[in-house]
Amino acid sequence: MRAAIEGRYGDRAAVSESFGETTVDVAPGDWLDVLTYARDELGCAFFDWLTGVDDPPGGYSVVAHVYDPAEHAHLLVRTRVTREDPRLPSAVGVYRGADWHERETFEMFGVVFEGHPHLVPLLLPDGFEGNPLRKDFILAARVAKPWPGAKEPGESGQGSPSRRKTLPPGVPTDWGPAASAPPPTRGPRAVRREAGEDGDA
Repeated sequence: MRAAIEGRYGDRAAVSESFGETTVDVAPGDWLDVLTYARDELGCAFFDWLTGVDDPPGGYSVVAHVYDPAEHAHLLVRTRVTREDPRLPSAVGVYRGADWHERETFEMFGVVFEGHPHLVPLLLPDGFEGNPLRKDFILAARVAKPWPGAKEPGESGQGSPSRRKTLPPGVPTDWGPAASAPPPTRGPRAVRREAGEDGDA
C-alpha cells in the first residue's frame, strides 16, 4: 500500500507506517483524491471513522480511517486546515458513511465540509455556541458554578477531593445504597447451630 501511494503522489504525500497501519498526510487539495484512490484502487471499501484534532498553533488535523477487508489493511488519511478558515471538501460523495462524522467534526471543531448535503449540528442542543473540542473553548460550568470541593482536583497536596466533598448540596453524608441496605441475616441453619439444635454440629 505504501509503495502504491508514493508512486502515485510522490512528494505530495508523506507516507509513514506504525504498528502495521499506513498513514498518509496530504494537502487539503488532495484530500478527496486520496480517499477516492484508497476506495477504488487500494481496496479500502470500508469507511470506519472521521474526526478532527485541534493541533495548535497551526490549525486542525482532519483524520479518516478506512480499511481493506480483503487484505486486512488499515489506512489513515490526514490533512490540515487553518485555524482562520477551517474548510475541507466533503467526503460524503466518496464514502456515504462520512456524513454524520463530518457533522460531528463541524460541530465540535468548527471545520466546514464544503458540499456536505446537510451540514447541521448533530449532538449539541439548539442554540449552543462554540465548538467544545477546541482547546480554546472555555468550560463555562467552571465560571457559572464553582467546584463543590475545597479546591480544584489536584490543587491540594493530598490529591483530588474525596467523593464525600463533591456531593451536591443538601445530600446527607450517609446517603446511598450501602447506607440503606439492611444488615445481613443469618439462615435458619446458623440459628439452629448457635442454639445447639443442629444435628450436624
